[in-house]
Amino acid sequence: MSSQISSLLSGVASDEVRDGDPSLKLGSSGAPLLFDNIHNLRDLGGLHGHKSRRIGAGRLFRSGNPGMASSNDIDKLRTLGLDVVIDFRAAEEKSDEECRFADAFDWMALPVLEGSMSMTELVPRLRSATRQEMDDFMLQLYRDFPIKHQAAFGRFMKEAQTGRTLLYHCSTGKDRAGFATLLLLSALDVAPDVIFANYMESNRRNRGLVQGLLTRLASLEISPDVAMPLLEVRPAYLQAALEIMRQQWGSTERFVNEALAVDVEELRAHYLE
Repeated sequence: MSSQISSLLSGVASDEVRDGDPSLKLGSSGAPLLFDNIHNLRDLGGLHGHKSRRIGAGRLFRSGNPGMASSNDIDKLRTLGLDVVIDFRAAEEKSDEECRFADAFDWMALPVLEGSMSMTELVPRLRSATRQEMDDFMLQLYRDFPIKHQAAFGRFMKEAQTGRTLLYHCSTGKDRAGFATLLLLSALDVAPDVIFANYMESNRRNRGLVQGLLTRLASLEISPDVAMPLLEVRPAYLQAALEIMRQQWGSTERFVNEALAVDVEELRAHYLE
């Protein structure tokens, strides 16, 4: 049962329909890229950053777990010219069945939330908690991102600073990938309302996946109402991380510059057009 829930929360749900991102195109044909087993995959290209310069298309991608990609998915991902794929999942969230993807790409592990997403810890919590307790659990995870997981997110930002073409992901592409996107877009000087809109977009993109997960979680004696904080994003979650950075460093910008030692001018030179 634990492995069953682990696969569900890792986004391994091959019977769910994946929505394609119309901004992702296949070569000169201009056909949208649709994926069999990868959800919440998006290109950050086109967003306006510093001095109204746009983020270049096809350079920075975020997604849910691509590890169970089909052969067709892998062929499509290869058209994106990815230099590295960054994985924020902990070891206990991964599957032996992901070896095909590992063989196809330079897949870098930068684990965040080790232990917190372990099924031996998470399943009993989901079964006994109230919705408010799970909401509080998620708020604390976000507060921990800039403190306990500073090294992993700092390494991620250093990879971006090299100007490589990146795909970064967690399990469903919303929390750890969402915080990483906050850091990246803040460094590129994207407007806060645009950053929040990008963050909240995960709820729409994961809608079909979440509905399938809720049905199956209910069959495992886990209340859908209790599980929802784990399966969706809320503005208060990202705000909790922002508040910690403001309290400790004065602003997100200072956190990126001082705590993570990122050269934002170099980052902007690589990705803004």
